[in-house]
Amino acid sequence: MLHDAGAWLVLDKPAGWHSVMQGAEAEPSVEAWLRQADTAAAGLPEAGLCHRLDRGTSGCLVAAREAVWHGRLRHAFGSAGAVRKSYLAVAARGLPREGHFRLNFGSRYKRSAKVTVREAGDAWTAGRCRWRVRGPANEAGHDLVEVELIGPGRRHQIRAGLAHLGSPLLGDTLYGGRSGGHGFGAMLHAWRLQLEDAVVEAPTPEGFV
Repeated sequence: MLHDAGAWLVLDKPAGWHSVMQGAEAEPSVEAWLRQADTAAAGLPEAGLCHRLDRGTSGCLVAAREAVWHGRLRHAFGSAGAVRKSYLAVAARGLPREGHFRLNFGSRYKRSAKVTVREAGDAWTAGRCRWRVRGPANEAGHDLVEVELIGPGRRHQIRAGLAHLGSPLLGDTLYGGRSGGHGFGAMLHAWRLQLEDAVVEAPTPEGFV
């Protein structure tokens, strides 16, 4: 646990864990862990989880212990400016030192594993990010990039957005990235979260860079 606010908490999700339970719990998930570890959260939908992270993404994940806060925080994660989220990504070299994008994200089919990125579209599909390259991440042509989501965020926004710019994440073969990293998909870490009056940072996992 990274932060305990009483009515809600911030967990440090490991890479390789699902956020919510998948079928018969064949693979580890934060939801299943919460149902065993926290009786207050266990009675809420998805054990109080207020948002999700991809299986390969580690770091800050918020869960509520009270129904009122569950609804309030789920709304906050879907609203512009209510939550500030910054990530660390291991991306193929080539991005300018600093920059930002506004792109549109959507799926052709409802259950499509991959999102489609377009330069223009409706406001409800738009996603914005700003980034800063911290420096080389490894000797295989990747940089460590700090990425801030601006607004509520879209599915695969960082992964698909950086790939669209020519810098897919290490391990993210879905979007053209090189295989490698931790073996669970894209090398992406939910590093910092600003929510209510709290600023919470998750330490980078061993071997991330």
